[in-house]
Amino acid sequence: MTAMTTRPVRIAVQLQPQDADYAQIRDAVVRAEDMGVDVIFNWDHFFTLRGDPDGKHFECWTMLAAWAEQTSRIELGALVTCNGYRNPDLLADMVRTVDHISGGRVLLGIGSGWFERDYTEYGYTFGTAGSRLDDLAASLPRIRSRFEQLNPAPTRHVPVLIGGGGERKTLRIVAEHADIWHWFAGADELVHKLTVLQRHCDAVGRSIEEIEIGAGVGGLGRAGLPPGPPEVDGEPLRALGASLFTINAVGPAYDLSHVEPWLRWRDQVNGP
Repeated sequence: MTAMTTRPVRIAVQLQPQDADYAQIRDAVVRAEDMGVDVIFNWDHFFTLRGDPDGKHFECWTMLAAWAEQTSRIELGALVTCNGYRNPDLLADMVRTVDHISGGRVLLGIGSGWFERDYTEYGYTFGTAGSRLDDLAASLPRIRSRFEQLNPAPTRHVPVLIGGGGERKTLRIVAEHADIWHWFAGADELVHKLTVLQRHCDAVGRSIEEIEIGAGVGGLGRAGLPPGPPEVDGEPLRALGASLFTINAVGPAYDLSHVEPWLRWRDQVNGP
């Protein structure tokens, strides 16, 4: 595997948009920006992923538009948008609009989708993991093409973050299209995934160093694991090239105290 260029460390928080009133989510956004977080993510689902299956939940991109208006510094996006829920040209227009609302701070986090209830209850075709990945690969060029046709155009090259670690299709799509790749992986697994990504980058004629590596590192994750200890252990991942570290926060309280040690570590690593 080619050695990765060291990028400045960035800390992101994923505010899971369930189990809370919107006022509580809005307050968490304010607190995250004020404490110095670099990026805030939500997620793109229609139902809760844990706990009460019919509990409180809010939609992704309308929320991001509100976050874009209420914040001034922080980057924002979905971790991740489900490609199958929106026509790709419409999604491009939505992203461009939030880009302008935010003054050029939106990220397009996107993946192929996986949560079957979202599809079946909202009338989308679930298909197979392979067909959803094929759809994602077909959508990304359409999104970029639509960006070029919109008036006004996006304020910048909107960074595309692709989530997922499938080695045959997903990492090939990452090599072709992503500015950022996000995965939930320990250092040992990340070594292997980056080796596979390197092969795909070589095949498409792209330098892996063009892709920022993101890692989920704490909080309450999709598997329902409890929050980990506040100690920071980012160095093994950083040594492999990871620079965007994402911590989960859950409602209704959105306790962000476990994010503070990561911010202190970021500042020590990046220096003045």
